Amino acid sequence: MRAARALLNMDQRLLAELSGLSLPTIQRMEASEDTIRGNVDSLMKLITALDEAGVELINDGRMVKITIGL
Repeated sequence: MRAARALLNMDQRLLAELSGLSLPTIQRMEASEDTIRGNVDSLMKLITALDEAGVELINDGRMVKITIGL
């Protein structure tokens, strides 16, 4: 999540705004070690915001890969 934001030159506040989530929610999600934690609704809002910004999340069964389509 942090890597996707960095590649998009996006700070946590902007991601919170675009996703409709609070800044503390974004901060909690990013503080997770390996697995981003959150309820399904929050995770879907996050994925939608990243998708609309051009991020493609690819799950190959072992890890999620991030590609940026600019």
